[in-house]
Amino acid sequence: MTWPRRMGVAGLALGAVATTVAVDRLTVSRAVRRRARLALDASGPYGSLRGTPGTAVADDGTALYFEIDEPDAPEAAARPADDGAGGPVPEPVDVPAPAPAPTVVFSHGYCLNQDVWHFQRAALRGAARAVYWDQRGHGRSQRGRAQREPGRRPVTIEQLGRDLKAVLDAAVPEGPVVLVGHSMGGMTMMALAEQFPAYVAERVAGAAFLSTSAGNLAEVTYGFPAAAVRAVRRVLPGVLRALGTQPDLVDLGRRAAGDLYAGLVRRYSFGAPGDVDPGVVRFAERLIESVPVDVVAEFYPAFGLHEKWRALELFNGTGGSAAAPPVLVLAGDRDEITPAAHSERVAAALPAAELVLLPGAGHLVPLEAPREVNDQLARLLARSIQTHEPAL
Repeated sequence: MTWPRRMGVAGLALGAVATTVAVDRLTVSRAVRRRARLALDASGPYGSLRGTPGTAVADDGTALYFEIDEPDAPEAAARPADDGAGGPVPEPVDVPAPAPAPTVVFSHGYCLNQDVWHFQRAALRGAARAVYWDQRGHGRSQRGRAQREPGRRPVTIEQLGRDLKAVLDAAVPEGPVVLVGHSMGGMTMMALAEQFPAYVAERVAGAAFLSTSAGNLAEVTYGFPAAAVRAVRRVLPGVLRALGTQPDLVDLGRRAAGDLYAGLVRRYSFGAPGDVDPGVVRFAERLIESVPVDVVAEFYPAFGLHEKWRALELFNGTGGSAAAPPVLVLAGDRDEITPAAHSERVAAALPAAELVLLPGAGHLVPLEAPREVNDQLARLLARSIQTHEPAL
């Protein structure tokens, strides 16, 4: 079976569906709601997919954890019995591949880890070579040396671009790549292009920017009055630094304010949280909860400094005989973290880009709208084979 056809099948495969526990209907005591969350944690398969582990070393010595899923690996090649919605998965048809299949490299967003790609990983297993990695300080990757030493200098988006290059060199030493980034992961891709333009020109066969921005994030109001947001922004870095010195106290506060905290996660992660499987909502909470508050503080200043509009031009190809790689720009139209207007501007800077806005979806589109995201990624990956030079 060849890769392009397999991707058509992969776009339909959404992975297993967790046991549904209607947390929002539990209106009795906090203890009951807490037990419901524990039940969701125990029953849901989200984040359970694992690949071959590896470690890349960043330019400052930070160990970056990644996993590789190889195509047609025996443990990964089993196809689901249905398409995630009860319908049968169509039998694949062999179609000759016109070019080497690229490796798909996924970069996750702020306060998440590689497991946020659960549905995309389930769809791709056995169909393509894929790399999933944890940004520094997230998941199984180390915190940066500069963040562990006295002074705790903030992380920069430029450093994340260099981290991605280290992962690419370790996990994909040759052949074409398709880069997929969500939120901060998309910013990481822009920083890679800014610092390694030759790599992007020679190796990148396609790119997907999901719910991300190339700058002007200081204008985002998160649904609040602009004046109030400006006032909070002035004090928030200091507050986060102070909280970072008391992580145990912060974790205790998170647990004590569990319902309020969970409500905030739902409010800003999903456009319509009531329509999302409660197991998925709880999984998003766990991902965000897993990031220590001092890591949250170390990353926060980078977003106000992030301006990568010119770097986007490097995804337009080199001109001449080299075709611009296909680009997908996708966002939910109810995203209040990186509003859809930012994705529209990203797409406008990339003539080869296809802009897709998902009605009713919020920021965490890989989890909230997996079928649509997988479908669009399948189309992007098929186009990347057709347009990329076969000789690398």
